[in-house]
Amino acid sequence: MKVRDATRFAFDALRGYRTRTLLMLLAMSIGVASVLVLTSLGEAARRYVTGEFSSLGTNLIIVLPGKSETIGGGPAGFFTDTPRDLTLNDALAVSRSSLVRHMAPINVGAAPISARGLERDITIVGSSAALMKVRHLELTRGRFLPEGDIDRADFVTVLGGELKQDLFGAQNALGEWVRIGDRRFRVIGIMASEGRTFDIDTANVAFIPVAAAQMLFNTASLFRILVDARSREALPRAIEHVRNTLRERHQGEEDVTIITQDAVLDTFDRVFNALTLTVAGIASISLAVAGILIMNVMLVAVSQRTTEIGLLKALGAPRRQIVQLIMTEAALLSMLGAGLGVLIGQLGNGVIGYFYPALPVGAPWWAFVASIGVALGTGLLFSLLPARRAARLDPVQALARH
Repeated sequence: MKVRDATRFAFDALRGYRTRTLLMLLAMSIGVASVLVLTSLGEAARRYVTGEFSSLGTNLIIVLPGKSETIGGGPAGFFTDTPRDLTLNDALAVSRSSLVRHMAPINVGAAPISARGLERDITIVGSSAALMKVRHLELTRGRFLPEGDIDRADFVTVLGGELKQDLFGAQNALGEWVRIGDRRFRVIGIMASEGRTFDIDTANVAFIPVAAAQMLFNTASLFRILVDARSREALPRAIEHVRNTLRERHQGEEDVTIITQDAVLDTFDRVFNALTLTVAGIASISLAVAGILIMNVMLVAVSQRTTEIGLLKALGAPRRQIVQLIMTEAALLSMLGAGLGVLIGQLGNGVIGYFYPALPVGAPWWAFVASIGVALGTGLLFSLLPARRAARLDPVQALARH
């Protein structure tokens, strides 16, 4: 029997038992759709997290004073033993390399800020103009900290959006003076109302030049140094440059901790990949259940179609042909169920994307290949038993039953 004839025979058999066919299609499609939706959610979570980290700069190197025994985790969670101060001269020495695109020294402290009779206690971030490029900060008005020597103490400030609203309301704050601690600063810019850096809400901080911050807090040490490497490929050499430079400046002692966004990104990538594969494996169990359902239904079908199979064998159809007919029917069910499952899965992903637009929903290509392949494989595998049972039927006994 030709493939075309076997396919037509299988189609006629499926049309003859529509309720049974619909139930098997539903079972297989639910399994395939489950795999696609769950892997899509896993991938969406991975893309969202990696995207958020990438927006902060995957070439970023963070240098903290002191050699920490802790590895991994966010910068805010680090603590150091035997700390040695990082200074502006350290930061300048680190920046003198073609491997470094931007460098931003950081000094953080708390101080009261007042203007027009209003006062608040806020976080002060001392840095340089490069911080805006390194941390991808956004302004709504004015300009960021001035370019030039980082050891020059210009008394200017850039206010967070909410801080500006608290102090000046709807009035224009650019050019106005505020008092931070015991010094006066002129407002030159307003930050966007959203954003975080160092786990600090940028809407409620005041940025000032790092030299001014050191004068304000009466300290020569830095909270940390941010280094933006020239490229991702240059990142390992830039790390080595930073380590060697600071070791040389600190009398041969390696007393700083260096972490990168890339390391954190790789960790998240591995975690979410494992999570996606796990949920895909769990969802694949439903495909195995659908395969067992196909086997049971096909066994019933063989029992119901004993006369039909007996007639085929009486007309001279060999066992191999009977097996081919039953397996063709199972393959058609699996393929149609997989196709329906892909449509349902894509529809489900579309609904999730509509209600949660921030999530980049979309199943990876391997999920399509795996789900369709497993659906077809389980359908064929579990149809072997009913196919062999049909092939072993004796034509005389099969016809004698009716």
